[in-house]
Amino acid sequence: MAMTRTPVRRVLDYAVLSVLAFVFALPALYLFLGSLKPSDEVLNGLSGFLPTHLSFDNYAAVFDSLNSDSTGYFWQFMGVSVLLSFVVVTGGLIVNSMAAYGLTRLKWRGQNAVFTLVLLLMLIPFESVAVPLFYMFNGQRNTLYIQALPFVANAFAIYQFHTFFKKIPPSIEEAARLDGAGPWRTFFAIIVPMSRPVFASVAILTFLIQWGSFLWPVLMVSDPSVRPLPLEMSVFQGQQPPDWGQILAFGVLLVLPVLVVFAFFQRWFVQGVASSAVKG
Repeated sequence: MAMTRTPVRRVLDYAVLSVLAFVFALPALYLFLGSLKPSDEVLNGLSGFLPTHLSFDNYAAVFDSLNSDSTGYFWQFMGVSVLLSFVVVTGGLIVNSMAAYGLTRLKWRGQNAVFTLVLLLMLIPFESVAVPLFYMFNGQRNTLYIQALPFVANAFAIYQFHTFFKKIPPSIEEAARLDGAGPWRTFFAIIVPMSRPVFASVAILTFLIQWGSFLWPVLMVSDPSVRPLPLEMSVFQGQQPPDWGQILAFGVLLVLPVLVVFAFFQRWFVQGVASSAVKG
């Protein structure tokens, strides 16, 4: 018998969740408030939460300091990151979903062995293969495509799609097959529209990883014209003396696209999480 929550228990649950949400939001609040303060008031401990002497001067200073051929242009760095993220997310959704569908629904020799290999690849951290990849692609350094190519295919994304596709009743595809639909039409016309939650989940997670990618650009990029935003932030932070107000303003500008992407996909993302919780 399912237990019903009393009004008091429900109030306590929401109170605890609200406190936890507030605690987890504190770093983001400190980041935003610090970006609006003079540099000498940023690193003042808890007093940094006090909304005093707020202005957008730090944001203007970031754009002014990254507005020449010698330093590079802020919008150029932003454009590189947006382009790379778009290629990796879009290409990853196509490649990984099709690979997962082939592993889930199509029957072919060696299918289980390939899926086992995908699971094993999930256990290998990128840091352990970064140096070999660096020597393999050393001739393609300072290019846009080499920053995106190694991350389009992703074992974890394939596993997420595979898990979701297994929950779709086979009778739906059998009905499509009786109507004359082949595997390609079944996938794009039936499976993809039914799988919006997992597509949204994979898109958000892939975007988060790619947008914050740092190790691979450090190894492969030295030309400012193809430098992504996270790498440029490390260069900007290394300037002496550090201006922490401007650094936090740079951090806010780095975070804003992530919030936009999550806001765009959140409806399907929440549906996917709720669906997994219910079916799990």
